[in-house]
Order: sequence, then C-alpha cells, then structure tokens
Amino acid sequence: MSRSVWEIGAAVRYDGRSWTVAGIEGNAAHGPRVWLAEQGRSGSLAAFSLGELMSDPAFELPGGAPRLRVPQMGLLSAVGEEQQRRAFAVERHVREVETGYPVPGYAGPARPEYDPASTTLAEREQAKAAELAEQGWTGASRATVRRWRKRYRDSGVWGLVPQQRSSTVLSRADPKVVAALRVLLVVEAPRSRSRGWKTRMRRETGWRLDTEHGPGVVEVPPQSTFNKLLNTLEAEMGLAGTVGQRRARASRPAPPFKPTVVLRPGELVMMDSSPLDVLVVLDDGVRGRLELTQALCVGTRSVWAVLRPVGTKLTDVAVLLAQMMTPMAMRPGWSQSLSMAASVVPYERLVSMDERLRDAAARPVIVPETVVVDQGKVFVSPSTKAACESLGISLQPVPPGNGPAKGHVERGFGSFNSQFCQYLPGYTGSNVSERGAAVAQERLWSVAELRQLLEEFLVIWHHRPHAGLRHPLMPKKTLTPNQMWAALLPVAGYVPVPLRSDDYVELLPVRWQTITDAGIRFNYRTYDHARLHTEQAKAPGVRSPEGLWEVHYNPYDPVRVWVRLADGFAEVPWIHSTSVNLPFTHHVWEHICKVTERTGSRAEHEEQLALALDGFLKRAARKKDLTRTERKVMAKSRASGADMVPAPAGEPNLLDTPTLSFGLAGVFQAPDWDDETVPDEDDECVVLGQNAETAVEATCILDDPTQENDLWLP
Repeated sequence: MSRSVWEIGAAVRYDGRSWTVAGIEGNAAHGPRVWLAEQGRSGSLAAFSLGELMSDPAFELPGGAPRLRVPQMGLLSAVGEEQQRRAFAVERHVREVETGYPVPGYAGPARPEYDPASTTLAEREQAKAAELAEQGWTGASRATVRRWRKRYRDSGVWGLVPQQRSSTVLSRADPKVVAALRVLLVVEAPRSRSRGWKTRMRRETGWRLDTEHGPGVVEVPPQSTFNKLLNTLEAEMGLAGTVGQRRARASRPAPPFKPTVVLRPGELVMMDSSPLDVLVVLDDGVRGRLELTQALCVGTRSVWAVLRPVGTKLTDVAVLLAQMMTPMAMRPGWSQSLSMAASVVPYERLVSMDERLRDAAARPVIVPETVVVDQGKVFVSPSTKAACESLGISLQPVPPGNGPAKGHVERGFGSFNSQFCQYLPGYTGSNVSERGAAVAQERLWSVAELRQLLEEFLVIWHHRPHAGLRHPLMPKKTLTPNQMWAALLPVAGYVPVPLRSDDYVELLPVRWQTITDAGIRFNYRTYDHARLHTEQAKAPGVRSPEGLWEVHYNPYDPVRVWVRLADGFAEVPWIHSTSVNLPFTHHVWEHICKVTERTGSRAEHEEQLALALDGFLKRAARKKDLTRTERKVMAKSRASGADMVPAPAGEPNLLDTPTLSFGLAGVFQAPDWDDETVPDEDDECVVLGQNAETAVEATCILDDPTQENDLWLP
C-alpha cells in the first residue's frame, strides 16, 4: 500500500489552492510545523501545525489515498440492506483503485493491475471497469469509477448510495425566477394569505422581477413551464399536499411549540362553537344543522356541550358554565355503569360533601379558573366578561386568527365527528368530498333524540381512555377523564358550588335600560311590575352613572326579564304575557315583528304584536296553514330548547298567569302546581316526568284547541 510522503517540494492542496511544502520544523511545545508556499505569482507563505493541517477538511494530497472516514450508519439505516451492501462493495473497489488494496491494512501484495508502483491511476480505473463488467455490473465504465472516487472523497460511503436524481426543472430555470418564487412562497407569509391559482402566482412573480431587475429584463417562463417549476419548489419546500394538509399548515403557529401544562381540574378550560356535521329533522320535515358549543377542561379532557340552531347565544355560555359546576343527573334508561357510584372516583367521600352527587352520572364537576375563548362576539361580550368575573373566572380571549391557541377544543370537534357524528344518519362530513349523494334522503333523527343521544355520549366519553392523559408513574398508560379527575381530586380537592337562581340570572345576557312609569321597554316589548315602582327598589347604589338599570334577559324565554334592585333581582313579566298562552323564543318574536305592520301608537302596536303572536303559535300548534318560512321559524324555535332559570325556593312566581314557561327540549316548568293550574277534567292530558316541584314534559290534547283560554301545548 502506497503512503503519502511529506518532503520538501511536495505538492499539496489547501483551501482550493495549490501549495508546495517549503519547510518542516520540529517543535517540542506545539508539535511539528509545516511551511507552505503558494504556487503562482503571489508566493505567499503560511505556517500550520501538522495536526491542524491534517484534520482540516480543506486539505488534501493530490494523488494520495482517500481519507479514512467512519461510515454514516445513521444515513445508511434509512436505505435498504441491498443498497447498503452495494455501497460497501463499491467502497472496496474505489479504495483498491486508489491505494491498490480493497481495505486498509490489507496483508499481502497488491494485484498487478492495481499496483500504484507500476500502473497509473487511469490504467487502474480502466482495469476496474473491465473487472466489474465481467462480474455483471451494468453501466460500470471508467467514467463511473471516476465519479465513485469523487463521491467517496466528498461524502464517504453515503456518497456511494444511489441518490434520487433532482429535478432538472430547477437546474434549467433562471436562478432569478427561482429566487423570486421562493420569496413568494416563504417570505410573503403564506399562512396569512390564500395560495390562489397558479396564474396569479406567475403574475406576482413577474411583478417582483420587474421591480427588482427592471421591466422586461428577466422573462417569466410560459405558464406550463412555470407550473412545473412551482410544483417542484412546493415539493422541495414541503408545501405540497392535499387540501387538508395545506389548511392545517395555514393554521399552524410559528415554532417552537410549547405544550400546555395543567395541574388542576378547571385550571384551564377552552370554549368554542362549530356547526355539527349532521342533518336533523327540525320540525314539519324541515331539515337543517345544529351548532355545537362545547367546553373542554385541558387538565382532565372533560367535555360539556349544548346543541342549538346555528347562532350561539349568550345564554349558551351561561348554560355551559352551569353544567361544569353542577352534577348531571342520571337519565331513565341509562346503564348503571355510567353512574357516579360505579365509577373510579371516591364516591362516598364526595357524597358526604355534596349530596347532589348521589344520583349523578359519572362526569367531573369542576369550577373553571381560566376560560380561553376566541374573538367571537358571544364569547367576548361584556355580559360574558361580567358573568365570569362574578364567578371568579378569568376570561382570556386568544389573538384573532390564532386557532391553535385553543387547539385542544378545536381537536375536540374532530373527535365528535370521528366518534359520534359519523355513525349517525345524515352525516354530512367535514367537506363536500366526504359527503354522500343522498344524505338528505336518509331517515334523520329529531332534535330531541339527538340531544338525548349526545348527553349519553358525553358521559361515555369520560369512561374511554384519552391519548393525552398519561399516568405520571406509567407514561405508557393512558387514563380516562374520570380516572384523571379521581387522581387530581386528592391534590386539588373538591368544593361544592351550589348555584342559586340569582347565579343563573347573573350568567344571562345583560343590557342597561331606563325604568319609566310604564316599565321597561325594549325590542317592542314592555315589562312592568309593582316592585319596580317602590321606593325601596329604587334605592341608590344599583344604577349606572347615567341612571340606567341592569336588566338580564333570556332570548329563549322572552316573557320575563330580571332587574337588579337594591334588595336583589326582581323577575318582571311581559305585560302581555296573559295574551300568549304558548311558549316562544326570540326567533318567533323577530318573525312576528317583521310581518306585522304598525298601524297605531306604540302601545297599540305592541298589543297587535301580542295578538299576532298568539294566533301564530296556535296555528303552529295545529301544524296547519303555515307557510314555508313560518315552518322554518317554528322549527328553529323548537330546536333551541334553552334551559330555564329556576324559580327561587319559597318565592312566588311573578307572572300573573298560571301558564307554563318554556324550558329545555320541550320541558316546561310549573313552579306552583295547584288545582287551579291543572287542565279541566274534560281535557286529555299526559304528563311525563316526576312531580309538580320539578320540570316536566307535558303533552295536552284539548277538546277544542281554538279555545282562547285553554292550555294548548304543541
């Protein structure tokens, strides 16, 4: 094996230039030192430590043996075993051509055709090409052997692995065009702007080239060539992919990513709303979609949700906050395995602190500390902020257009689709490509059926393992939300929060109104009660500096409002509530206001609206003589099904009529049942529920549904 000899006059290459060894001197302190003189006119001299010079990658000995390099096993592990064996075989051939021996330290004489002492490098390359051809190697010419030598010197064994050829589109394209297109794809912040058509990209590339190099100096390739160039660059930069992949990249925050660490139940709760990807039957065959508003506890991955027609209201936020802090009662027909008593939580200890958990479903009960929401009008309204502040909850809106800041709840909608929605008839999919051709013709579920099924699914959700919940001592062990809640309870503790009627009122939307001699008037309705005109009620301290009063209202129950007086909230009824015997929501009232023309004074117009509303509700109850628009209005109203504000214990109902008030999914509330409020004996009435003190579902069939003063429930 030939060895490189350092001697005066030997030629070497360093930093891409040719040098000659001008001198070698020994140095006991720093080791041998080499003096190099640059070949050419300059004749520059440079001194190097022999160790530093030999270890510098920019140094090489012309005609010397290739540098010994450790195989890049990390890179080689990414290719198949056959390619690895071929690369090591080529390495032996290359070393034999350059040194005469296939491996370093080979014992024995070199083969004559590869002996560096008697053959030239060109002869050894030709001999190796002939040898490989005899062994069956295809395309192993002398030029191939020369390329192998160069790749081995540059990249070691990894350079001998056949690499995928790069596209010739980039090599043939003008570098100025490629640079301008790269700027458009990266620097111009593609996350904040839609990609657009390729024709637009070509025009913008041309405009940038004209700005940088002058008009017409650099020509943009034709559209077909530009499309190939754009596709190649997107693939190289990782910007290509499906529509879903591009959408995910567009909403991805800038790195580095930092996971959210939560150590207590309720420490961080995320809230959002999105249309549910399922068609339902609203009413009278009207098909539509509902909106799902959910809250998710990051610490336990517990989920609470409400279903409403599209258009989340402030009341829905109040319902979610109340759901989190109050236990969920077991529903008839549910398996006992879903009860709190059969779960992993310390049931006996919890019941001793909160009796409400005795017949509750196995779902965590938490008090949220911080609620993260987006910039939706409902979530950042003054009413929501005031309600959260009254409950000691910190409300944190995320920056606009930053969905990943609440990625846990965003991912929750995908879980609803994959684990719940896709198994239901009428599943529309998240986009048109996933939608069936006859989804609307399937036998769809009603709103009440879907709500009941969703309630049961939410309880089952807390019994299934979640990949984001891990046991700290067993990282591979996934936990259920109930198991995580049970594990955090001994650390965080449990404090029961009984919500009174005033607490529910605090969560309702608020507006500031004047109280006149006629009462409170807004949205073409007047509310009045004797309590508003007492001297004690108008004591100072509860009005705004402008003299306005705090009024809370429920859009799903417009027949009453709540006014904050000096001695607490006062429930104030609508003055025409006795003229409307059927429940209604803001959907119906807004429709009546649109179709009823004003012909008199303000008071007369309100009376006309009340009479028109009563007539419309009676027609809707009989489901006769309704137009298409009216059917949609009633379908949306009945699908709302908002939760009612419970009447305070021991306080009379301020409504002057014994009619029932509209509640959740056809549930009606009768605070004080007595003989006077029960329908007549001649009427057929079926009551489903418990007793007079709780909310009941009622279906009454009267002999004469057109009778003015009788109770008629749809």
